[in-house]
Amino acid sequence: MTPLRRLGMLITTCVLVLGLGGATVPASAASGAKPTVVLVHGAFADASGFNDMITMLEAAGFPVIAPANPLRDVSGDAAYVSSVLDTITGPVILVGHSYGGVVITNAARGHDNVKALVYLGAFAPDAGESALQLAQQFPGSELGAALVLRPYPLPGSTEPGIDGYIDPAKFRAVFAADLPSYKTRQMAATQRPGSHTGLSDGSGEPAWKSIPSWYLIPAQDKVIPPAAQRFMAGRAGSKVREINSSHVVMMSHPAAATAMVLSAYAATR
Repeated sequence: MTPLRRLGMLITTCVLVLGLGGATVPASAASGAKPTVVLVHGAFADASGFNDMITMLEAAGFPVIAPANPLRDVSGDAAYVSSVLDTITGPVILVGHSYGGVVITNAARGHDNVKALVYLGAFAPDAGESALQLAQQFPGSELGAALVLRPYPLPGSTEPGIDGYIDPAKFRAVFAADLPSYKTRQMAATQRPGSHTGLSDGSGEPAWKSIPSWYLIPAQDKVIPPAAQRFMAGRAGSKVREINSSHVVMMSHPAAATAMVLSAYAATR
């Protein structure tokens, strides 16, 4: 399949998803400046997981930035993404996947130009909650048994930091069961680790209390239990859609993930 034909199929699918989900973009949306979409990845991944979404969003006229999430600790990761937001003039739709949801929940604070938060199989913590706490609060996560821990030196400290990787032998089953095995082998080999500090840090005051949010729940998620996501989405008052997907919903169902961004745009423009 040629790249042009693939792009056409992705956009067509996105339009169909929008129609099925009841979201519409006004005809005037095709004109004028559109918000910048900032995509924040989570642990065990990098920004390339958003590639199909980026293609679709840019084809629809949205500027897109997908920065590298440092994956070190909540306050530092959020400060980094916040610094990216500082460089953007005009409205922003802020999107997070997995641990990236923790980051956007904190990074959006103090940015009046962030008009919507979009959670894609992500954490949406309240103040004091951590990613690990929320994942363990509900049954269904297989992440803990799949982690491989590796120490790394911390400058100025006699104690090492701890990075968590997903065991390559378990990566596909836990993280991306609906992607082809050749792809998940590549993802497992190139995964960026999540630090134990970041995953266990308590969140700050959540931006979802003052910014409207949208939440796409992957019903076959084995990293963040769907029940945990339903709880977080309900608490945040998010507009919710569920889809039969693994944790990497933005990769296995990029049209549905893009449709959530377009729904947020239609509602907040």
